[in-house]
Amino acid sequence: MSLYIDNTAEIVLIDGTLAPSTVTLFDMRRVGLRWLPYIGNRGTTSVRVKTVRLFSWEHDWPPETKVYGEGFQMLSQTGGTLGNPVPLGGYTDAGHYRLFEPEGAITAHGLLMVTPPNEKTLLLAACSCDRFSVKFSLFPDRFEMIIDMEGFELAPGKSCRLESYVYNTGADCAELLDALTAEIQRHHPPLRFKTPPTGWCSWYCFGPNVTEKQVLDNLDVIATSVPELRNVQVDDGYQSAMGDWLETGAAFGGGVQRVLKKIREKGFEPAIWVGPFIAEAASKVFRDHPDWFIKDAEGKPLPSDRVTFGGWRHGPWYALDGTHPEAQQHLEHVFRTMREEWGCTYFKLDANFWGAMHGGHFYDPHATRIEAYRRGMAAILRGAGKDSFILGCNHPIWPSFGLIHGSRSSNDISRDWPTFAHTARENLSRNWQNGQLWWNDPDCLVLTGSLTDDEFQFHATALYATGGMLLSGDDLTQLSPERLQMLKKLLPPTGIAARFEDETLRIGIVTLPDRYMLCLFNWDDISQPLSVRLPHTSHIRDFWTDIDLGQHRGIFDLGFMPPHSARLIVCKK
Repeated sequence: MSLYIDNTAEIVLIDGTLAPSTVTLFDMRRVGLRWLPYIGNRGTTSVRVKTVRLFSWEHDWPPETKVYGEGFQMLSQTGGTLGNPVPLGGYTDAGHYRLFEPEGAITAHGLLMVTPPNEKTLLLAACSCDRFSVKFSLFPDRFEMIIDMEGFELAPGKSCRLESYVYNTGADCAELLDALTAEIQRHHPPLRFKTPPTGWCSWYCFGPNVTEKQVLDNLDVIATSVPELRNVQVDDGYQSAMGDWLETGAAFGGGVQRVLKKIREKGFEPAIWVGPFIAEAASKVFRDHPDWFIKDAEGKPLPSDRVTFGGWRHGPWYALDGTHPEAQQHLEHVFRTMREEWGCTYFKLDANFWGAMHGGHFYDPHATRIEAYRRGMAAILRGAGKDSFILGCNHPIWPSFGLIHGSRSSNDISRDWPTFAHTARENLSRNWQNGQLWWNDPDCLVLTGSLTDDEFQFHATALYATGGMLLSGDDLTQLSPERLQMLKKLLPPTGIAARFEDETLRIGIVTLPDRYMLCLFNWDDISQPLSVRLPHTSHIRDFWTDIDLGQHRGIFDLGFMPPHSARLIVCKK
């Protein structure tokens, strides 16, 4: 791997000019794998810093160099190659959320991995996210690391710690990611929840028009047939308006608390969907407290569509300012009420990206959007209490370190093959996070619809391979006995994610205490041959059919796998 360091650290001020020589990077110390950069002002006047280009390195990598990059928010990932980058997520940071990315570059936020042909993998990643976001821009001939300081004011004689980062190389990508997660954990101790949660979600069968009877009918099925689904989640639709989470709307006749109480009386955990940072213009919270929201340059509440995506319903949304003390009190009150009075112990937080919305001004003029988001999340955690489970969804990934128990790792599921394939690739590409930073949420298992048996088995096997959370998204009253048995086989989740041979995600291994599991996928539209080298002489059984496949060693040949299919194989030494 050929890298040429050109020593072009560059500090740009808010007006677009270069910083004077009195504003410099210094004390670039290394602690373990982490580098700890600082910026200081030796001048006599304050400066407002827009960005710090920590380095720009030239490279001579060919177009077929493999690339993986994370997004600022959960719905964005990049795979493919230097010459042909492929967006893995359906909603890109630049195209959908309108985050700036330089033209002609592959831009990643938080993490970039590059593997030139016949060379080791280079991993660059931020391992802290307290105040600033970090991005990497990969051009055909160079790549850069940029720290977005958002106009941070640096007073005379003062210094500021920037985000720490890791630069590492190696032949084993999984080992590189393990080392990264260890460094992230040192800086942001993860919130721990003993096992990946299980449950049922109303959204993917009933949407925003869910009724009390539908929830309670599914609760009856859960109680009698699949009691391992512990959390019963009421999703979007119970509220009177986006933002008025305690003002229940027409759903359930205004009686969502009654439904939640019945869930608890049945012996299960009430779970609820909340978009904590967003509010529509017609909401009571926005009409009564416009001062609680992120402002524009004129001091008026900033509509989200002016700087980013406006919202998927009742937009444009407005975003609560996490630095405002009264907004923090409001968030704390909402979640304390839901926990102590409504009995909720599981909170799915959606639209969290807007808590870190760019382009606005905050109550605390010295705060960045990362700080605003993290302060708002801290208020939510205080309200929800220590025994609740907090799931981040549509959230900024790196700014959420240490603030959530679970992390959605893909776009929404829907009942069609392209979505099964796309969400599986998104989820499995993030297996490295599961059980290390949080429990991954690969979104719901759906087993109803017009897909083929092979495609449903592919979907179920992909969820197994994540090792993460398992929620059913079907109307269980309509689930066939065969599909119900498939759901039951996935419970409880192992908590251990598969490790894959390479970026094709065809062969993965889940290593369990008494066995190992082969997760084998044919992503193609045609039948493909597949064989796998067994790490040990093993007795083999098909997980889904329970067919005994006998004793094998060396190469295990599966023959031709049908298109859009997967096998899950149990191997015991």
